[in-house]
Amino acid sequence: MTEHTGLIDPFGRKIEYVRLSVTDRCNLRCFYCLPKQFKKFEEPEQWLSFEEIERVMGAFARLGVSRVRVTGGEPLVRKNLPYLASCLSKIPGIEDLSLSTNAVHLAKHARELWQAGVTRLNVSLDSLKPQRFKDITGGGNLSKVLDGIMQARKVGFAPIKINMVAMKDVNDDEFDGMVEFCIENGFTLRLIETMPVGDTGRSAIRHYLSLQQVQQQLAKRFNLVPSIMSGGGPARYMRVANSDLRIGFITPMSQHFCDTCNRVRLGVDGMLYLCLGQDHKYDLRHFLRQGVSDSELDAHVIKALSYKPQRHEFNEKPQQVIRFMSMTGG
Repeated sequence: MTEHTGLIDPFGRKIEYVRLSVTDRCNLRCFYCLPKQFKKFEEPEQWLSFEEIERVMGAFARLGVSRVRVTGGEPLVRKNLPYLASCLSKIPGIEDLSLSTNAVHLAKHARELWQAGVTRLNVSLDSLKPQRFKDITGGGNLSKVLDGIMQARKVGFAPIKINMVAMKDVNDDEFDGMVEFCIENGFTLRLIETMPVGDTGRSAIRHYLSLQQVQQQLAKRFNLVPSIMSGGGPARYMRVANSDLRIGFITPMSQHFCDTCNRVRLGVDGMLYLCLGQDHKYDLRHFLRQGVSDSELDAHVIKALSYKPQRHEFNEKPQQVIRFMSMTGG
């Protein structure tokens, strides 16, 4: 088979990171992500099977991808996920396997996932106030999430990153408290700006809060110093002096990071999304179910990369992306 030096997009960026959605379904209904009554999910027969997922990830690994993040929807609603994780961790070339989760079912599956080769976790947690958490998530139980996070820490996951969407008039009084929570428990905090992805994202944009403003707010109480942290994502990190806490700032709106984009997203239906903020996509499931060879599959992945745009247009064209975030993968 032809040797490749890596996946390079039309703008010279090396693609080494795939965010893999194993389901578009979720057991929560965060108001900025999914409407409460939304039911237009992909049907299981349209989902990629575990074997098909392995084939696609094998192609990416052959082409130089070394990082895979399993996402959803909520990935832990997909049956037998630890088995899939064990298969992915054994693919030659995959050096980093991580998971994004809302942690509702994490306590039950943490040990299996750890044993399967998942080593890092990102947990969505927008509030530490039980009623507010319930309101944001459409009925979520905060205690289940906290139990899941603590169980994951107990079995050995590190780092555990807490993802908090920063929202004006929703949780903007909790940033200091979340910093203290992460210092106390040895977690990493990542703050994220709201994005106009789907109707729910656009409706939530009224709560948009620039993270530059949040950083200035935090600096009044905490001594923040520049830092770095390993990982494939776009966060810019600061560290709280005299602690091990790193705070990542993910700023798709106020300071886009498109020039260094190193990732693509694979939907559960086999659709490869080349940009979160654009509609460029490539249907890999069609070719998988036509029986393509591994070399042909590699060629389709390479062709798909030719469609990757230079940057998103969240600010210029907020109405552009109509799909919900759960369809793309977090």
